[in-house]
Amino acid sequence: MADITVVGGGLAGLVASIACAERGASVDLYEAHQTLGGRARTSAPPFIAHDGPHVIYDDGPLWAWLDERDLVAPAAHVPHRALASIRFRWRAGLRRRPPTSMLWMLAERRRRAPVDQDFRTWASERFGETAAMAAASYLGVVTFDHDPGRLSAAFAWERLVRATSVPPAARYVIGGWGSMLARLEARARKLGVSIELGSRVDSLPEPPVIVATSLDAAGRLLGDPGLRWESGRTALLDLGLERRRADPFILADLDEAGWVERFSVPDPTVAPPGRSLAQAQLPLRHGEHEAEGLERLERLVGLGYPRWRERQVWRRHGIAAGRSGALDLPGTTWRDRPRVNRGDGVFLAGDMVAAPGLLSEVSFTSAIKASAAAVGLLRPSRHAA
Repeated sequence: MADITVVGGGLAGLVASIACAERGASVDLYEAHQTLGGRARTSAPPFIAHDGPHVIYDDGPLWAWLDERDLVAPAAHVPHRALASIRFRWRAGLRRRPPTSMLWMLAERRRRAPVDQDFRTWASERFGETAAMAAASYLGVVTFDHDPGRLSAAFAWERLVRATSVPPAARYVIGGWGSMLARLEARARKLGVSIELGSRVDSLPEPPVIVATSLDAAGRLLGDPGLRWESGRTALLDLGLERRRADPFILADLDEAGWVERFSVPDPTVAPPGRSLAQAQLPLRHGEHEAEGLERLERLVGLGYPRWRERQVWRRHGIAAGRSGALDLPGTTWRDRPRVNRGDGVFLAGDMVAAPGLLSEVSFTSAIKASAAAVGLLRPSRHAA
């Protein structure tokens, strides 16, 4: 038997397996699907699309860890020329710049925001209602929530500052995250990790064990229905279009928290020659059906991409519910989420648990924390760090 068992082969499970193996532990990784990756999986070519926007921020810990191991190259920055083709929907119109008051808000990036107050109230008091409304909707891309203004001001402000850095910190993995997953898998296998695909785990393995699944699946495996945290619910629409030079790179919806991005601009490999890949998302309101959200999302696409229906050559749509990362409400921080160390040699990893970071960085940080603790339970003489 392996020293450590990892359940789940998404980003968190792969990182945890590699981190444990690098510390000298033998690892068994079990994945219920026939492919690794979780939400990092991509569609099959010729259009290589993710489940919603996927970038890595090069000012965060995940990028540094991947880069150190040569697991993410090549990757692209936002092309300088593309910055001029960003558009903003504001009060039902299309414009080249966000409201001036939002720009003044972003100039105060060093300001600290409170945990106990919601973002809308805090930002309105300090920067005005217009800036607060626009900034809250901009946060839809990193929260997948229909009303980011309701979230903790500290949580929302940290994400707003990261997502609007100049120059942009976003990095695009060439070939999509599937190429990164292949390198992670190769790294894990080289270190001796045993990977079992199509292997659903229905009972908790002997500890130490790292459960790197969704909270729902982890709750069933651990017999703990209380494993819950706030998350988003978002309509997703991916489009393969005949390329049109005038199409915007990004359409940021400052009215309804939507987002449209042509991923083929920084990474032409995700679409065939002469085609563009646009990925759109729009958080669903409480009680809103998928069809209603998709209709609103299509109207957003139509605002920025004229005659897109006539140019469409590929399409898929879906819903991301509870699969888009943790959201902290006023009065809570990442420390209040389900803890990584569950006791008795059981650990959680993923984007909904008690670890800091932006989006996928939570999965990474929790995986590193879980792996260190799991290896720490083994005999020190055999598994020195």
